[in-house]
Parts: sequence; C-alpha cells; structure tokens
Amino acid sequence: MQANVKTENGKKLKVKTLVDSGCTHTRIDKQLVKDKRIQMKPINFSFEVFNTNGTKNGEMTKVVSLEVKINRHNETLEAAVMDLDGTDMFLGYN
Repeated sequence: MQANVKTENGKKLKVKTLVDSGCTHTRIDKQLVKDKRIQMKPINFSFEVFNTNGTKNGEMTKVVSLEVKINRHNETLEAAVMDLDGTDMFLGYN
C-alpha cells in the first residue's frame, strides 16, 4: 500500500506502507529518514524493539511527527525511527 506523508517541516512524500495489526507502534525506516532529511526528535524514554521471530530489531530512541493520508483517511502521528529492511513505514495499532 502507498501512503501520502507530510513531515513536520512540510515535506511531502509517497511511502511504501505495510499495515501490521501485530505492530504496537508505527515505525518509519531510518534510511528513509536519513535520505529525505526528515527532522527527528528524541523521546524521554527508550525501549527495545523485537521482530515477530523474537530477534532484537534495535532500540527506539527517536520519533518523527507525520501527517499520514491513505485514501480519504488523514491522521497525525509519531512514528518510531527503526531499521525496516526495505519497507518505508509500518502502520501499527497505536
């Protein structure tokens, strides 16, 4: 699925998105954030993130604020910056 995303500084992007009902937090790929120079902000806490097979994916320490539009649905959210290995964004149930 493709989503239209608008960053906090007004940058508009089309991103490859996976809707994942087992994902507790929406995440955005750290390479995409780096390549597109999306502004990140640190969070006051951090926690480890694990893949479905139990392997560690990394530690969540930064987020980006996004306005996400899919079809007629618009939502503003914060996405954790993580390594997503080829997918731009995972939409979780947060």
